Amino acid sequence: MCRQVTDHPDLPPSTPLASLGWLDFFEEQREPDEADFVPVRIATVHRSRLTGLSSETGSVELTLPVHTNTSDFAVGDWVLTHPRTRMLHRRLSRRTVLERRLEGSRALQPVAANVDRLFIVTSCNADFNLARLERYLALANQGGANPVILLTKADMAADGDAYRRQAATLQRGLEVVTVNPRLPAAAGTLAPWCGLGQTVALVGSSGVGKSTLVNTLAGPGQALPQETGGIREHDAKGRHTTTSRSLHAIAGGGWVIDTPGMRTLHVSDAGEGIATLFAEITELAPACRFRDCTHAHEPGCAVQAAVADGRLDPERLVRWRKILDENRDNTPAPAGRRGRRNVGG
Repeated sequence: MCRQVTDHPDLPPSTPLASLGWLDFFEEQREPDEADFVPVRIATVHRSRLTGLSSETGSVELTLPVHTNTSDFAVGDWVLTHPRTRMLHRRLSRRTVLERRLEGSRALQPVAANVDRLFIVTSCNADFNLARLERYLALANQGGANPVILLTKADMAADGDAYRRQAATLQRGLEVVTVNPRLPAAAGTLAPWCGLGQTVALVGSSGVGKSTLVNTLAGPGQALPQETGGIREHDAKGRHTTTSRSLHAIAGGGWVIDTPGMRTLHVSDAGEGIATLFAEITELAPACRFRDCTHAHEPGCAVQAAVADGRLDPERLVRWRKILDENRDNTPAPAGRRGRRNVGG
């Protein structure tokens, strides 16, 4: 038996599915015998329960089959449920997904699913870190979500535009926007990505203004505003005010997923995302004399030649090598025959 929940009491029943982000991509996954099952979008994921948003009944808590592992689900997922009991039937394939690997775990943890834009939030202070931003970009690229970097606290920096210029060099075509999360104008600035049925997610360290921005995007009418907190002045680090992921309605249409601050971000299973991020290196590599060139010391290296003539920033190459090594070390090798791990290239 389904029961109403108060996680998102402001969602009225009879909301069109398209307003929740439902697309033909999901409809086409329904089998003929699943026509009567009700689509529900996951709004919160807890240790032993899932809540979701239904176009028919608004916010509901799902009934879970025995042995359901809620960690297999992400906020933003679409699932099919029984029309009377809201018993979870199955999860539909994701269009995009942001995943990370927790230290000591072999499995990837889904952070958010079916996201159209990933807002990577960082402050114009000690929190600004090019290597960490590149890690977020690699994960966004790998999962299929289009990244946008949001710079906060620019008004408190001596040269806020310098931060914008640095961020813009990290990936071709990358959009970088300066916002003040506390001002209503931020919602207007981000409106092009927050239209009806669109989903954005916020990632970044604690204290950069993610929860404040969620509140601004949701507007004053939201029933459960996100808790916000300040930062420590000496290192610009904040307290973890958001402790779980959740889906919130945006005042002008669309949805926003807030995530807990991640101070440690491990890249794994992100080879394609890294190749996109460092496209200038990826495109130079085929011109190297040796196919297995490491771009470190080999003669005839096109990448090193680009560094020598100023076309490629040497620090960029250092960060590429570091993230590539990290990705290799953190990505479990696939099991070979009889459970043996493949050790070859």
